[in-house]
Amino acid sequence: MPIRVPDELPAANILRNENIFVMTSTRANIQNIRPLKVLLLNLMPKKIEAENQFIRLLSNSPLQIDIQLLRIDSRQCKNTPAEHLDTFYCDFDSIKDQNFDGLIVTGAPLGLVEFEDVTYWDEIEKIVTWAKNHVTSTLFVCWAVQAALNVLYHLPKYTRTTKLSGVYSHSTLDPLALLTRGFDETFFAPHSRFADFPESVIRDHTDLDILAGSEEAGAYLFASKDKRLVFVTGHPEYDVGTLAAEYWRDRAAGLDPELPVNYFPNNDSDNKPVAAWRSHGHLLFSNWLNYYVYQITPYDLAFMNPTLD
Repeated sequence: MPIRVPDELPAANILRNENIFVMTSTRANIQNIRPLKVLLLNLMPKKIEAENQFIRLLSNSPLQIDIQLLRIDSRQCKNTPAEHLDTFYCDFDSIKDQNFDGLIVTGAPLGLVEFEDVTYWDEIEKIVTWAKNHVTSTLFVCWAVQAALNVLYHLPKYTRTTKLSGVYSHSTLDPLALLTRGFDETFFAPHSRFADFPESVIRDHTDLDILAGSEEAGAYLFASKDKRLVFVTGHPEYDVGTLAAEYWRDRAAGLDPELPVNYFPNNDSDNKPVAAWRSHGHLLFSNWLNYYVYQITPYDLAFMNPTLD
């Protein structure tokens, strides 16, 4: 089944051109199918780019998925037209009484900002807490992982001395885990963060199961036993050129960034990078939708699972 998006969302035409089956809301409304309702809280500065990346991964599923885009607040965004946000995004107050099958909270460029200095930290706390009663399974990505660990487990911010940037090798840790079903024993995933996620901290201070990790990047994928919380510390949604764009942006800003690890062929920034993580990203999101959302969500969302403890 296709991904279901608003008729005029830019991602619709972009994904069609990639031979991805996208169904507009107009057509989907005539089908007698209960789609999965997935809320995407987009914290990335370039919101249209992030929409395309996440919707692309969600599209690789036999399930029909109804995407609702959510913004953290009504502040103007210098990287996204106000008309786009006003047309395709909703505010939290407009959906806070609804239930959703899934919630994705994206990363944000806040790795060096203390939680209390994040302008929308109160809203983050509110939404993460709200999801306990209103969402079957929530998937946090990169900075959102750090934020959620603080809200849900009271973990402090762990920050690396240098930015982790590049494509790193990871290993699966539980051969029977549903979320990594079909994964190779080793796989690649991109990272771009100052946040640090030592496996020992996750094991010693939470009840989460670590499902994949990396010697260089630390804990990569961990989840709650009841499947309602999933944490991904990297960026499996990234396009092939995203790390390059970040590198050249930082160079232009005079930040003297290190070359992303294992990314440019022969470590030459003039060479076009090759995506080594695309199949892993699609499989991760398909497994989440199937085993952590579809298999446990109620048919009638009025009968949402009880709150997390």
